[in-house]
Amino acid sequence: MSRLESQTHQYTPYDQIDKEQLRIDIEEAKATIGAPSEEDFQHLLKMERWGRIATFSGFALILVISLIELGAGGISGFVFWPLAIVAAILISTGNLGRWANVTHPILHGAYDKVPNIPNKYKKKYFAQGNRRYLDWLDWIKPDAWMYEHNIMHHYHLGETDDPDNVERNMQWLIKSNVPMWARRLLMYVFAGTWKYTYYAPNTLRILKNKKLKEEDKKEILDYEYDPRKPFGFDLWWDYYIPYFSVHFILVPALFLPLGISAVITALIVVIIAELFTNLHSFLVIVPNHSADDIYMFNEPYKGQGEFYLRQIMGSVNYNTGSDVIDYAHGFLNYQVEHHLFPDMPLSFYQKTQPLVKEICKKHNLEYRQESVFKRMNMTIDLMIGKTKALRVDGV
Repeated sequence: MSRLESQTHQYTPYDQIDKEQLRIDIEEAKATIGAPSEEDFQHLLKMERWGRIATFSGFALILVISLIELGAGGISGFVFWPLAIVAAILISTGNLGRWANVTHPILHGAYDKVPNIPNKYKKKYFAQGNRRYLDWLDWIKPDAWMYEHNIMHHYHLGETDDPDNVERNMQWLIKSNVPMWARRLLMYVFAGTWKYTYYAPNTLRILKNKKLKEEDKKEILDYEYDPRKPFGFDLWWDYYIPYFSVHFILVPALFLPLGISAVITALIVVIIAELFTNLHSFLVIVPNHSADDIYMFNEPYKGQGEFYLRQIMGSVNYNTGSDVIDYAHGFLNYQVEHHLFPDMPLSFYQKTQPLVKEICKKHNLEYRQESVFKRMNMTIDLMIGKTKALRVDGV
């Protein structure tokens, strides 16, 4: 269905949806897919291999650049920059894949029920303790991200308590006097830095607030980047320093046997790769739940049927199809299916999507699916205050 047809079609209002029948239909659909199997685990391993191939290819290209420079006594910018950009894209692709295509489903427990899989691919063990350095070393600490994403986001989608409620998070900009052109420019800058300027401190804040709430203490509202203060110290010690030390000091230092110029080349490439990773992850993650056709909710859901309804009305998919397309989107192009079944293996998405589409058609619910680039433009319009999200109660 085209956007014009979608805008003219009258979907069933929220309060008129038979939520209990919706629950039955969705759970029956899930039951037809069956339990995760060795085949699904092998699919995960394939996605993991693709990411590693991309990463190692990027670093191999750095090695090639360094050897050319060493042998020729220098390298022209016409040769250096194209090779450096390609190397950065490869490393960035591996970084994004490690987060979205491997860590994301594993930390949802998607493969826990696969018989006889190694413990390192189970939610309880993956990236825990020192395994963080082997499995998923990022700006974000795994336990903080699991709570922020798996619990607060998934089970408070579109509510005030949703930490990824974009419209609410951007009120400081929406209510400002900053001109629209400057707001839009600011969003592109933010997209290139968001993992460490937003995601790292926000996941830490959410996790700390959980503990403070358990102790009936006042919650933390704002971040502190000053390492001399308790919040800032934890942010630097547990989040920034581990990632920065490995990616921007240790990795470039590995090229030291080829000379200082090789170290500088590696540093330049990993910095560019970091920018690309931020832009890529922002592109495929943020538009999933933020645009003027996505619903926000002022009250918690009541019952499993209403929970399912909100995942459909509060999410949007991108283009889907092959493993290559899905890998490039981090399998976040199946966001509706993912939010209905958070613990579903990646390989289930392609099988589940037709079933979910039929259920939406049966209940006269809009199933949103469009290009990620189109959705990104819609998201930026929301973030700068040009548009507003829909509300179930019309507020």
